Amino acid sequence: MQGLSAAPPAAFLLLLLSALLSPAAAAPGAERELNPSGRLAAGAARVALHYLNFQAGSPGALKELGQVRKATLKSIPDSGHKYYLQFTTEDYKNGENAGSCLATVLYRRTKFPPVVNIKCMHTKDQKQIQEEDNRLYQKIRHQTKPIIGNNIPDSYGHIEPALEPAWALAVAGSSYIMWEKSTESLGYFLAQVKSVKQWIRKDDFIEFDYTVLLHEIPTQEIISCHMRLTWLPGHPLKVKYFCASENQGLEDGSGMESGSAAGILHGKGANF
Repeated sequence: MQGLSAAPPAAFLLLLLSALLSPAAAAPGAERELNPSGRLAAGAARVALHYLNFQAGSPGALKELGQVRKATLKSIPDSGHKYYLQFTTEDYKNGENAGSCLATVLYRRTKFPPVVNIKCMHTKDQKQIQEEDNRLYQKIRHQTKPIIGNNIPDSYGHIEPALEPAWALAVAGSSYIMWEKSTESLGYFLAQVKSVKQWIRKDDFIEFDYTVLLHEIPTQEIISCHMRLTWLPGHPLKVKYFCASENQGLEDGSGMESGSAAGILHGKGANF
C-alpha cells in the first residue's frame, strides 16, 4: 500500500493562508463575511464617510466613523471588489452619536475613485444643520480681516476659536481628496492644516487656500496637498487640489461623481 503523502512544506502553507486572507480571495460573484473590526471593513467605511462629508458640503453635518457592525465583500467580475457595510457614526465636532449608515463601496480595478452609495439616519435634523452652517458662515463673513493661520491643530491638539471655521471647512474639503485617493489597500486621515489663507471675494462665496497634511495608512507617510476651496451654504462644495507626491494638475471636486450616490435620511428605515 502506498504511504501517506508528505505534509506540505511550511512555505506553501503560508502562501495558501495569505491567499485566503487577501481581499482578492473572494470567488467571482461570491460574498464573504469580513471581520467588522478589521482594517478592510473600517477602511471601506471611512471611504464612504469621506464621500458623504464632501457631498454634504456642510460643516454642520460632518461625520466620522463610530463602529462597523457588519461587513461583507463581493468580487465583481471585470469591475473590482464591492463592500457592503453597516456602521455607526459620530459627530465630527463633539464625538456624540450621529446615527447609522448603510453603504456600498466598489474599489474598481482601474485608477478611478471608489464608487460609493450611502444612506444614513441622521440624529440632527436638517434645520439644525442649516442653522449651524449659517452661524459659521456669518462668523467668517464678519471677520474684520481675512483668516490666515498655520499648524491647525497645534502640537498640543489645540485649535484657536478664530480658526475653527477654517478647520471645519478643511475637513469637508479634504474629504474629497481622501475619497478620491483611497484604494483598497490605502486610506487617509486629515492630520493637520499646515497653512490657510482666505481670499476676499466680491460675491457671497467664501474661498480659502489650504496646505493640508494627510496621514496615509498603513504606510504612515504624510502627504502634503494644496487645496483651494469655495463654499456657500446650500451650494455644492467646490474643491481643486494637487498633492506633492503626484505629478498632476488641479482636480475639480464639485458636484456628484458619476456612479456614486449619497443620501441622508431623517428617522428610521434606511434600506438598499
